[in-house]
Amino acid sequence: MNRPIALIVLDEAAALTARRLKPALPGAEIHGLAKRVADCDFPFADTMAHLASLFQMGTSIIGFCAAGILIRAVAPHLADKRTEPPVLALSDASVVPLLGGHHGANKLARRIAEILNLHAAVTTSGDARLGLALDDPPPGWHVQNIDAAKPIAAGLLAGEAVRLDDPLKLADWLPADLFSAQGELCVRVTEKTVADPGRDLILHPPVLALGVGCERNLAPEKLIAHARKTLADAGLSELSVACVASLDLKADEEAVQALAQALDVPVRFFTPPELEALTERLQNPSAIVFRETGCHGVAEGAALAAAGPSSELIVPKTKSTQATAAIARSSAPIDPQSVGRARGHLYVVGIGPGAADLRTPEAVRALAASTDLVGYGLYLDLIADLIAPAQKRHDGTMGAEEDRVRQAIDLAAEGRIVSLVCSGDAGIYALATLVFELLERDGPTRPDWLRIGVEVVPGLSALLMAAARAGAPLNHDFCVISLSDLLTPMETIRKRLKAAAEGDFALALYNPVSKKRREQIVEARDILLASRPAQTPVMVARNLGRDDERLDIFPLSELGPDKADMLSIVLIGNSETRLVLHDGKPRVYTPRGYAGKHLQR
Repeated sequence: MNRPIALIVLDEAAALTARRLKPALPGAEIHGLAKRVADCDFPFADTMAHLASLFQMGTSIIGFCAAGILIRAVAPHLADKRTEPPVLALSDASVVPLLGGHHGANKLARRIAEILNLHAAVTTSGDARLGLALDDPPPGWHVQNIDAAKPIAAGLLAGEAVRLDDPLKLADWLPADLFSAQGELCVRVTEKTVADPGRDLILHPPVLALGVGCERNLAPEKLIAHARKTLADAGLSELSVACVASLDLKADEEAVQALAQALDVPVRFFTPPELEALTERLQNPSAIVFRETGCHGVAEGAALAAAGPSSELIVPKTKSTQATAAIARSSAPIDPQSVGRARGHLYVVGIGPGAADLRTPEAVRALAASTDLVGYGLYLDLIADLIAPAQKRHDGTMGAEEDRVRQAIDLAAEGRIVSLVCSGDAGIYALATLVFELLERDGPTRPDWLRIGVEVVPGLSALLMAAARAGAPLNHDFCVISLSDLLTPMETIRKRLKAAAEGDFALALYNPVSKKRREQIVEARDILLASRPAQTPVMVARNLGRDDERLDIFPLSELGPDKADMLSIVLIGNSETRLVLHDGKPRVYTPRGYAGKHLQR
């Protein structure tokens, strides 16, 4: 399981080190003490409470602080060492795994030590003296009976004879000189199910590729049941399945994705020509399948393709009424990331106004998970601190929105994980709608587009932040209108402004002014003045969340093109909106009727 990682920093000096470390740790986010750290992913006020919350959520914790702080914070919540997340303390000289040594902490410590030139103070006996952790094998490997690891490690430490039963020589990460030809204790490496392991430690290597096919829109539970039955009937362990594989036509099939999720493995896809090239190795080639898909076998072909050229088809195609499955065994551990293609995924991400502390956690996670980031250059600059060296940045220009969206969809169709970056919220005058518009318009001629996953990630919109800065001007019914006539005819904009005025809505006006467009804001003002007081509060917010942020408040009668620009958003109260002074500052609010409700009591 890939856990999120929280880098806990309590001052700016620690934050500098954390920023160096973050790009090298996928999924890492900087959590900073709000009163001392200005720029971080997640500010917090109460250190002990925040640490406890992260630990209970299963987040790996790397604390740039004294070990005692971490220990006292998580101690009341210790329960099961097999499920608890890693906790590490980092100082100027060393990094110490405090919890979860055999569940990722020791590996994290060594990785951090390598990056920051520190000493990894690993204290678990197996790691320190044997150089291995039997209960924390390499990625893809699984331990069937983890309780057997401790007595075998203890035996090795005591110099007892321990056998290694690994006929295919798959476990090259286990030092051969630690083991003997004879011995009562044994480490067994096998892809088969072991019903009664006794005192043996059973290690399952990732050498099985599970190829599947199914009817369109098959209920996921039916494919899962058939695949599991195929494995069980062959006496093969689910823990040795390295990946699920299928034809790329099935990339959008919910059942295939659900099967991979149930087995907790990646899913990889192959094109018809890639599978057709393996026809001679199939045991059940089908002319019918070829006519429908362009290859003579989906399940068998996909299993062989994922397991590699030296693989063996150990379970030929099995069929249910609506699904097929086949299993190939590789002669070496399978790296799923190096075979086939993943299903592409497109995140349409709203990054908020741009400041780090105004991004949502969901947005940060989506950006961190992406291989490619597409966006207007200014927007990508605003998240430059989140872009790792391994991620590819695709800068676009203002006005080329459709080009950017097409590029993002094309990259996802190649099997990449893509973030299409939008300022503010992705669904408010941003690119989420254009994504779905293009998928609907061009999808019938681009089936590869229709196989990608699409997820819209919300962000803090300018209207919400501007309203918060001003007070509560949108706390009753309000509407949002763009004054740009590039995509919407001006006559339509006038109708909407008149409807808003007639309905006495508070307004948020996007795109209020540009170099060429100066009259629309004057028309909007005059339409509203016909039905609400000249003193109605207007708020113009500019560069929200940035160093030169500014908020101006003035009467509606003074609104004109000199008051705003394309980096501004304009809020206009309704006929009841009030301007008050609090703490020496003007604040604006729109009543909801609580005063009347109070009088009725």
